[in-house]
Amino acid sequence: MSIQIEHLADRRPNVSADELLEGFRPSERFGEVSFDTYRPDPQQPSQARAVEELRRFAGSVNGRGGGGGGFFAKLFGGGGRSSDVRQGIYLDGGFGVGKTHLLASLWHAVPGPKAFGTFVEYTNLVGALTFRKAVDALSSYTLVCIDEFELDDPGDTVLMSRLMRELSDAGVRLAATSNTLPGSLGEGRFAAQDFQREIQVLSDQFEVLRIDGEDFRHRGLPEAPAPLSGAELERAVEERFSGKVVAADDFAALVEHLSKVHPSRYRKLIDGLDAVVWQDVHTIEQQAVALRFVVLADRLYDKNLPIIASGKPFDQVFTPEMMAGGYQKKYFRAVSRLTALAREGILGDVSAV
Repeated sequence: MSIQIEHLADRRPNVSADELLEGFRPSERFGEVSFDTYRPDPQQPSQARAVEELRRFAGSVNGRGGGGGGFFAKLFGGGGRSSDVRQGIYLDGGFGVGKTHLLASLWHAVPGPKAFGTFVEYTNLVGALTFRKAVDALSSYTLVCIDEFELDDPGDTVLMSRLMRELSDAGVRLAATSNTLPGSLGEGRFAAQDFQREIQVLSDQFEVLRIDGEDFRHRGLPEAPAPLSGAELERAVEERFSGKVVAADDFAALVEHLSKVHPSRYRKLIDGLDAVVWQDVHTIEQQAVALRFVVLADRLYDKNLPIIASGKPFDQVFTPEMMAGGYQKKYFRAVSRLTALAREGILGDVSAV
């Protein structure tokens, strides 16, 4: 069977407000997960404890417990919520310990309307709809889940503080995952001490659950396959993706194209694909370009799209300075996910991710 070849660099997707909101649900990768399908590492008791705490939290959401007035009403004067009730729950842990699996399980366990998206997707939603329309759209929701919570700059700090305050005042329950404790959000990125009020607001609302463990994507698995030569790339595509729809791009052209597509449209950008092929992967030198590429890597991982590539290995796609800088957690997450997708692309090891 022939392969249908397309090019991401030729795609210019348009996404309506309704389509954006409809996309706030767990990706296909986590479309049918549950607390029962999570496999706690017996060597890490915190993982099993997290499951039980999240079951309890789901029960409180289902019961609409916790009183009225919103958690932030207490912080900013008035309100009737008791001091020992938290409006949100926060899963803190390293890469690949199953935080997104658990967050998606929580989303599946409670009634709607509800939203599930990454931190970047929520900031992009505000950018696409305006702040007020985003609040109006989400305020009637039972639960808002925020995956990969990070604060990259002062604007995001103030924006998310205000968004979550207004959602909480409307009675929306909140759940988040991150690789950083709430009180440490923003460290290494900007003058976080100048925004302690906003950061404290974000920190105070969550009950924190620590989840320990090693990266599940690489637990007991071989290292990612090395990048292929040009001839090997062509042969691997023919062997692995017969009858599939494949987006094949020169890496430099793709990275340049990302600057012309709003990140809120990256999900639509890769719609309908079965795999991705990149030629001549190189190290990205500019931070703004690298951060856009991180968003694409997340969307590719969401859709479980295998990657076959030539050029540099994915652990060299970001500079050493980036991997050691303020955004290092984003970059390490991206490398982890790209490595898993590359393994799937070459080995067909779906279970590995």
